[in-house]
Amino acid sequence: MTSTRRAVFKEMAGTAPDVMREYDLATLGYEETEFSVEGSATSYELRGERGVDGYWDVTPGAAAPFRTRCVVRRPIDPDRFSGTVVVEWLNVSGGIDAAPDWGFFHRHLAAQGHAWVGVSAQKVGIDGGGFVESIHLKLLAPERYGELEHPGDAWSFDIFTQVGALLRLLADENPLGGLVPEQILAAGESQSAACLVTYINAVDPQAHLFDGFFVHGRPGVGVSIDGVFIPSARGEGIEATRRIISAKGERIRQDARVPVLVLQSETDVILLGGGLAEQPDSERIRVWEMAGAAHADTYTVSAGRHDDGTLSPERMAELLRPTTKLMIGNTDSPINAVPQQHYVSQAALAHLARWAAGGEPPPSAPRLDLDAESTGFRLDEHGNASGGIRSPWVDVPTCVMSGLGQTGETFAMLFGRTEPFDAATLTVLYPGGKAEYLERFEVALDAAIAAGFILGEDRSEILEVAAASSYPLAVAQG
Repeated sequence: MTSTRRAVFKEMAGTAPDVMREYDLATLGYEETEFSVEGSATSYELRGERGVDGYWDVTPGAAAPFRTRCVVRRPIDPDRFSGTVVVEWLNVSGGIDAAPDWGFFHRHLAAQGHAWVGVSAQKVGIDGGGFVESIHLKLLAPERYGELEHPGDAWSFDIFTQVGALLRLLADENPLGGLVPEQILAAGESQSAACLVTYINAVDPQAHLFDGFFVHGRPGVGVSIDGVFIPSARGEGIEATRRIISAKGERIRQDARVPVLVLQSETDVILLGGGLAEQPDSERIRVWEMAGAAHADTYTVSAGRHDDGTLSPERMAELLRPTTKLMIGNTDSPINAVPQQHYVSQAALAHLARWAAGGEPPPSAPRLDLDAESTGFRLDEHGNASGGIRSPWVDVPTCVMSGLGQTGETFAMLFGRTEPFDAATLTVLYPGGKAEYLERFEVALDAAIAAGFILGEDRSEILEVAAASSYPLAVAQG
């Protein structure tokens, strides 16, 4: 079913511009090479019904030429290469070709020696024309990217497959600079996660290319087989999703060929409708839902852009402070400012890599507790969501943190809220002051590590950042 044509790649001179990264990859011990990739891709046509169970049958459709690009990041020292390559479906929702999952888990990826490949699979990232107009590649660097040619997102699935297939070639024939992968994992966040849902359900059963999938922040439905993203999160949020899919989400097929780990924030479960899928865990599927997390947070927009592993705890704490000012516009209240999604993402990737290599599956996680109307969550005594993956930031809180209730410009709704407790509340919660807070924080952190939802190697950093953070949590309005 998948195109048997082989794409060809060519190294692009110079350095790829990156508006989302403020650090030198060499500090991580990594180097980057950008390639143009061209060939002929196949589209797909649905055969039969598109059931909510994810068992979708497709047949090859029209072919079209393409010329896209991919970015390869790999250890400078080839002896550090772990054998794992993470291939990220670059996200285009903001009108740019972004790598949110690299942002969330790049520190763990670099610590392990994994290689990473970002694929410009969708047209918007190259030519613009998505939800918002922003700095797509041809606008960012017209001389560098002017010759890229994308036929449309109906061909994005086979483009993604063909780039992945290049990585399977012999060492002197692939884009990995002499590295030979032992496993290849696919990753995608938000709209890219919706693309991966459709890929897993319709394309992967025949493509047999990837060894595992990291589906991060998925909405209630996958994209259409013609590549159209159903806008379940635009404006009306869950209500739009309910009208489109008659109050039923679309599951990832239970007979997934390889391991799939789905990581969800509060925003993803409710506003994006991901909870409507009611996806059960199975032999090859795990769903993790994080209490207190938003689709994007201050690690996404600030700390992660600077996090090269050398930041002092004080600087990390400063970058994690709440803000109302984003690159895409302002929010009406401070956004979600706790970093658990960064640390849980790293644990999720570690579990997926081990699982895909034949090891133990990730632990099953409790789901978030929905309210009676399933439009929000039941709250604990501190005002935070109950259920889900617990972290020290929600179980030993200094604030209410949520993935819901944010308003403001453009995608403000995706950034959640932070509402710091006042001094009186903190005195009641922690009569021993900050010392008591940190002692209880450490106990809760160790519980999350023991449960498998945070990595032990992140323990000391988390404790140091917690100690460096203001108490009570300060709110930065700028």
